[in-house]
Amino acid sequence: MSGFPESDRILDHNRRYIPGGISSLNRITNPNIAFVRGKGSRIWDADGNEYIDYHGAFAPQFLGFGHPRISAAVKRVLDNGSDLWGSGPTELEGRLAELICENIPWVEKLAILNSGSEATAQAIRLARAATSRDDIIVMQGGYNGWHNDVAVNLMTPLDRLGPRKSPGEYDVHPMSAGIPTAHESLIHPINYNDLDSVRYVCERYRVAALITEPILQNIGLVKPRPGYLQGLRELADEFGFLLVFDEIKTGFRHSFGGYAEISGVIPDLAVYGKAIASSYPLAAIAGPSRWMDLFAHSDPAQRVLLAGTYNAHPVPTAAAVATIEFLLSDGRALYRRLDTLGARLEEALTRQLAAHNIEGIVVRQGSAFVTFFMDHAPVDWHDLAANHNYELDTAIRLALLNEGVFFFPLATKQCSISAAHTEDDIEATDQAIGRALAAVLVTR
Repeated sequence: MSGFPESDRILDHNRRYIPGGISSLNRITNPNIAFVRGKGSRIWDADGNEYIDYHGAFAPQFLGFGHPRISAAVKRVLDNGSDLWGSGPTELEGRLAELICENIPWVEKLAILNSGSEATAQAIRLARAATSRDDIIVMQGGYNGWHNDVAVNLMTPLDRLGPRKSPGEYDVHPMSAGIPTAHESLIHPINYNDLDSVRYVCERYRVAALITEPILQNIGLVKPRPGYLQGLRELADEFGFLLVFDEIKTGFRHSFGGYAEISGVIPDLAVYGKAIASSYPLAAIAGPSRWMDLFAHSDPAQRVLLAGTYNAHPVPTAAAVATIEFLLSDGRALYRRLDTLGARLEEALTRQLAAHNIEGIVVRQGSAFVTFFMDHAPVDWHDLAANHNYELDTAIRLALLNEGVFFFPLATKQCSISAAHTEDDIEATDQAIGRALAAVLVTR
């Protein structure tokens, strides 16, 4: 691919008015590609190139770009006079909450927000209010939003992180300037899949909450070891902290009830986003009434603030209602179909790696997948950072661009299949992977 001159023109223009030229700087890629249109499983960039997309906008595009059912629901809202009232309840928000509460057995109440970071911030505040404690356990390699409580220790280089600590906790490594040093004393990063370190922290601090993605998906797909999530549940009950599942990525994608349903482990609170509204900006926090009703407690001293001008805005809420209804239709058949497509693509990737004598392992959960270029599936960030071939990963992602397949061009980033992908897409991707791997081997 010769270059992206129109994409570069857009970025250069934006840099005059926007810091870095992009309003969410994790969207910066090398090469810079500006997309202008999407339909189904396909996207087109400003330079006219077409791709089969497996990025899905960091995974919200669960039903594919411009799904007609979602578009029709949004159009109805725009046409029928619904708007942002800023006063009183709406039927739409009640309908969305009802659909979720009636179909996820352990969810009794739900509050609608705008973003995943808002949802995790609310969950942590709620946990602190419920327990009258302040300390939070987070996972090294996990991403739970941009706010001070969790914007730490994502992809920390091992030369900064130091040797593995188990049992124990890592030093706090903020992902952002502007996080008060004093605040760091309340944050306790530990490795995923490490129950001994949870106990270590709980024996030393009054822990309000442990927040984790049930599968670490911001560093690919790092799955829980057998018994790990159940062990977290037992430790939460033993030490009295709230177990918070960050299902922003896993919720509604892997099953209707998220990974909690798959694992059979019930958290105290869960937060949802991305797949819940098919690309529209909406998130939610959910749980039993025991905790959720603290948002409306009669005693102001115990009440947890729940406010937001745009919470349950009719446009994204209508999109979410339509999405949830679609996911529930036909006996939830979409999940079975996407698992079949995922298995087909997993087989293709595994076969192509073997055919080109490239060491790697494909890790998949339903419609989400990633290839780790190492000899085993990683169990935590320390394992991944020490063993994954980042250079090869990046090279293959760049080679796939030349073949018209878009994997986000940053090593270990998870890929996603949408409801719009077809068997023909998977077959075309299989062939493209073979050509890309061959091209990479020529240059090595």
